[in-house]
Amino acid sequence: MNQHVIRLAKSCLDCHDPSCRPGCPINTPIPEMISLFLDGEIKKAGQMLFENNPLSLICSLVCPHDKHCEGNCVLNKKLSPVSIGEIENYISSRYMNDVKFEKPAYNGNDIAIIGSGPAGIALAIIMALRGYGVTMYDGYDKIGGVLRYGIPDFRMDKKILDQIVEKLVTLGVTIRPNTIIGKNINLCDLQRDGFKAIFIGTGVWSPKKLGIKGESLGHVHFAIDYLKNPTVYNLGKKVTVLGAGNVAMDVARTAIKNGAEEVRIMYRRGKNDMPADYHEIQSAKIDGIKFDFYKSPLEITKEGIKFEYMNGDEKGKEGFENTNSILIAISQNPRDIIVKNNTQIDTNKQGLLITDEFGHTTRKGVFASGDVVTGARTVVEAVAFSKIVAESMEKYIKTID
Repeated sequence: MNQHVIRLAKSCLDCHDPSCRPGCPINTPIPEMISLFLDGEIKKAGQMLFENNPLSLICSLVCPHDKHCEGNCVLNKKLSPVSIGEIENYISSRYMNDVKFEKPAYNGNDIAIIGSGPAGIALAIIMALRGYGVTMYDGYDKIGGVLRYGIPDFRMDKKILDQIVEKLVTLGVTIRPNTIIGKNINLCDLQRDGFKAIFIGTGVWSPKKLGIKGESLGHVHFAIDYLKNPTVYNLGKKVTVLGAGNVAMDVARTAIKNGAEEVRIMYRRGKNDMPADYHEIQSAKIDGIKFDFYKSPLEITKEGIKFEYMNGDEKGKEGFENTNSILIAISQNPRDIIVKNNTQIDTNKQGLLITDEFGHTTRKGVFASGDVVTGARTVVEAVAFSKIVAESMEKYIKTID
């Protein structure tokens, strides 16, 4: 593996004005990473990556590199780009395995983090390293949010999250699982109990409905729910996925890896309109997923899906597809329990929290970032904004001390 990664690193042209780094949402120092690695300074390279992005190891696995760093590599013009994700993964894996954190001196200030997805974990690491007392609250029994319950195992080994939990505990972070803020505990309780600032990073866990007849039938499932624990579902031999984003690709591939014989993606538009990343679409094709374009679902029955053709000579006509199970993957909305049970927290028409460019919500002392603000986006984008929130939160706490 070492020699393979060295060969990949040596393919870098060491551009005078590299476009890979500005192509990354978190401005990963890619040329410096590769240079340090080839100079035998893998520990320094790993530390640099971690300090820039506390979830560098995870991003190396789940980032859409073809859109960001690798997509901007100059080698794309004639050859294949440098395999930046693979190099980063090798370096970051070594660093996370070897690094020994120590609990920093407590600075006297406590913060609460609601939600333990990528935005919350990144902020927890940053603030804990600065000496803040950090308490994380999550509605599930294990932390990770979408990283644990929304990304299939074949894309990311969940042992990585367990490793991160160990690092968080070492840094002094307190984790309170199975706790939904807004239910028995609200924001007023947290502020009453001495938390100087509160962060909301609860993601988007409420699936969007199609709003068609048959959606409540027993063989119909929402993708985000299915991904939490796919082994408990008996989908049958033939499965149809409605939607064509990254989540749709994930559930389709998960279904076929869990025993489905035929999995088809039904999409109301064409091949070039699919919102999923190119790499995810190609991976789905390799796994044997079939695609039905220009078909818009009208009604779900016990036997399958009634749909309307959206293109060609058959446009406007109705058709029917027999299937054993349907997985709906047309995006998600945020849960509204925090907003319903707390005042002064404003949302937009989609139910997403309203913040300024620094992560301030409309309630004093409460910050937010990640999918609960932007809608479903990438892990690296969530981490990038959490870095901004960390600076904003620290400035705010200093004004009230």
